[in-house]
Amino acid sequence: MLKVGLTGGIGSGKSSVSNELERLGITVVDADIVAREVVEIGQPALTSISQRFGTDILLEDGNLDRAKLRSLIFSDSKHKLWLENLLHPLIRKEIEKQLEQAHSDYSVLSSPLLLETQQSNMIDTIVVVDVDEATQLQRTCLRDQNSRQQIEAIMATQLSRKSRLEHAQHVINNQGPIEETLKQVQALHQQLLKQTCI
Repeated sequence: MLKVGLTGGIGSGKSSVSNELERLGITVVDADIVAREVVEIGQPALTSISQRFGTDILLEDGNLDRAKLRSLIFSDSKHKLWLENLLHPLIRKEIEKQLEQAHSDYSVLSSPLLLETQQSNMIDTIVVVDVDEATQLQRTCLRDQNSRQQIEAIMATQLSRKSRLEHAQHVINNQGPIEETLKQVQALHQQLLKQTCI
């Protein structure tokens, strides 16, 4: 089965694209959802995280305080490295399992860090959702109510727009109205269906 990697910087609109692909009947494995699943209550990773950072890293209901963890790892590269070494193998294993279980004509891995991690090794073709940096900042500020400084720190951990585009076999320009984006997604879907027939 053809495995498609879908990526883009924070605030680029990957969700709009993946939602449309799902509407068209395609199985989408979302790396962000998988990353949340591996740290749910009862999962070994959550125990490891609370042992390292203390129970303050947990919410009252026992779930991970993701905002607190995010600020910790972006302020200390050693914490970030430790967390990546813990979570990336678990996330990869679960993504591989979900991609193998897909029953659509092709499957999609939607991941903000597709190119920054080894996740790109799991897929056959790369789709980049592209917007300029100013749009990324504006959309993310509106969506997440994070500070500009925090968003810029996240953007700094991601590949540059130029590098992402150099890796792309397909590009969805999400700079304009959503209707234009959806037309591009539908055209891409037809292209990918043709690739599955080759």
